[in-house]
Amino acid sequence: MSGVLLLLYVITRKVVFWTPDAVFLILLALFAIFGQSRVFLKRLGPFLALLMLYQSFAGIADDLNDNVHYTAMIEFDRWLAGGGLPTEWLQERLWRGGDRWYDFYFYVLYTFHFVAPLVLGTVLWKKRPAMYWPFVLCFVGLSLAAFATYLAYPAAPPWMAAQEGHIEPIQRVTGSVWSAIGGGSYDSFYRQLSPNAVAAVPSLHSAYPLLFALFAAKAFGWRWVWPLLLYPVSIWVGVVYFGEHYVVDVLLGIVYALGAYFVVPKVVARFRQRQDGADQTTHFSLRRSASRARHPGG
Repeated sequence: MSGVLLLLYVITRKVVFWTPDAVFLILLALFAIFGQSRVFLKRLGPFLALLMLYQSFAGIADDLNDNVHYTAMIEFDRWLAGGGLPTEWLQERLWRGGDRWYDFYFYVLYTFHFVAPLVLGTVLWKKRPAMYWPFVLCFVGLSLAAFATYLAYPAAPPWMAAQEGHIEPIQRVTGSVWSAIGGGSYDSFYRQLSPNAVAAVPSLHSAYPLLFALFAAKAFGWRWVWPLLLYPVSIWVGVVYFGEHYVVDVLLGIVYALGAYFVVPKVVARFRQRQDGADQTTHFSLRRSASRARHPGG
């Protein structure tokens, strides 16, 4: 009964942007309905705590370094596209007022930023428990690496660069879609989320879906999950079209995701080897000391 009430509470809040706490409450309600709320909190609680801790720190990162970069990403994207900006190119061909089907398609996937990792974490916990903590560690490692970059290199997204006159005016499509679904003022809503507006390099919106697809494929095989590649590819196109990221932000997000996927497990394995070696050395020293105590003469 408590699970049903909790689920109804979340639904009546009319959540339209899936923050970690909202997703967690929905999953908790569903598990409570089936009498598994305690084990859910024990297993998913640390993951959520780490995720919310990162979100809190990310929201203040822009206050620690106000040296915002604008031009490097613009120059790279223009070099890559032969003079123009990919965001401008996409909006010239796709933008029709923010009410086309693909606007909503990209927007829905965009709002899954925190949904997908928590859902995959839950699925791995239930179906592939041996992969749960490796996924969590890779996810946290990816987030921390991005956070360190945001501190060292605050970078403005295209919509902000346009507002500051660094590029030609572009449409911030996320705000238009938000208005189209009756959300009101997007600027007011955006400020309530307290995000880091200059956390553009790398794009975690691009990195998380790739890490999601890689772990899903490792857990269940490419034969079953290869269609999930449509998720990261759609996000990569969508964030550029929306004016939320440059192509270089997306490419760096891909690099960070691959780095986390391949590097973090090796770091953890090496740490465990050293820990096991230290434990064996300690065990041998204790046995030698005990032997000397039993045979002081020899």
